[in-house]
Amino acid sequence: MTECKECKLKGVCFNLDAGALYRIVEVRDVKHDCKVHEDGVRVVKVEKERMEGVVPKKGAMEGSTVTWEVIKCDRLGCQHYRLCHPLGIDKGHKARISRITGDLECAEGKKLVRVTFE
Repeated sequence: MTECKECKLKGVCFNLDAGALYRIVEVRDVKHDCKVHEDGVRVVKVEKERMEGVVPKKGAMEGSTVTWEVIKCDRLGCQHYRLCHPLGIDKGHKARISRITGDLECAEGKKLVRVTFE
């Protein structure tokens, strides 16, 4: 952003991964002027959230990096719908599988496993 070109905090703002979810663990007291946010900004300490989702069982391995593909399913009432369509992960997003937590019983019979992404 051109508004940020001269900002002393731009390195902090642009040091986050687009599409990733973060948890704020500390908010600093000092408020900084910002040309983008009219009320100003504060520096915060964040930790990247681990996310859960499902991937096809075939080829799923702990430690591997996968490109997220949406699981095609229209069963909005399914208990696993949010795992198949997690918030914060868009099609094409690359994520590392840190843990496979088990098989998922899919109402449509798809062979899926529940995973934790880094």
